[in-house]
Amino acid sequence: MAIKVEMLRCFCTVAQTGNLAEASDRLGRTQSAISMTLKQLEEHLGKKLFEGERKSQLSALGEQVFDLAQKQLRQFDETVHSIETSASSVLGLIRVVSVPSVAAVVFPKVMHEVSQKYPGLKIELRDTDTQQVIDALIRGQADIGIASGEFALNAVQAIPLFEDGFGLVASPDHPLVQTPGVPTIQDVVDAGFVRNNLCSLIETRELREAIEQTDFTAHNTYSLIAMVRTGRWVTVLPKTVVEFLPEELVFRPIAGLPDRRKVFLYLNERTRFRSIAEDICELVKAQSPPS
Repeated sequence: MAIKVEMLRCFCTVAQTGNLAEASDRLGRTQSAISMTLKQLEEHLGKKLFEGERKSQLSALGEQVFDLAQKQLRQFDETVHSIETSASSVLGLIRVVSVPSVAAVVFPKVMHEVSQKYPGLKIELRDTDTQQVIDALIRGQADIGIASGEFALNAVQAIPLFEDGFGLVASPDHPLVQTPGVPTIQDVVDAGFVRNNLCSLIETRELREAIEQTDFTAHNTYSLIAMVRTGRWVTVLPKTVVEFLPEELVFRPIAGLPDRRKVFLYLNERTRFRSIAEDICELVKAQSPPS
């Protein structure tokens, strides 16, 4: 017996809800049907997915299967959505995945031009971190990608877009902003430094060592901004990122920090709409900030 998508969906729903009754309501199936599906999946695997008879705790295998199954279901659902969107579109579908800072700066103008030039074209724009941009390109879930850093990907063209330098980001009333002179790396470290995902691109040894020792890491941009706005913390970000941050945050260069973020535009050469995707890439390049 092959594992089917609906078997994984049934298992994930039960794992999320912790009981058959709520899973039954969500899926629109009877509890007995769900129980039978889980039994078939466990028999196929030869091991239990839940601890005991209740469905409130996953087994060790169940935790692994849950993580893998969720990823596959997301990919399956995204594929189905893209197929249906393409079928209902006059010109097709272009999927763009970008790091948030570039999406916020570039795409309002680009999307307006595209809508004027290609009426009837469906466009999906998703902003996420660099790793997920690359994953989407590898899985064929993106026609165009924009990410921090250069990656060699099969059948994906990497085009240099722009560079921007790293610097201090703080509230206007923070001492490092109020004090004359350029802050040093040590000044930043001593001022309540919060690490973020883009810090992994920094190569300057003094700051890298400090990054490894910091107590706070904010993976979510909104959480990072909220912390910095209080005036108790500071962070280090590329200059372009500040363009879409609240006005009450300030960017300042840091002495002894020459690092620059390199942003690349990625074109999936397997896209079904190559000429349109290439045209959109040209529009993105035209709207990108200067290096």
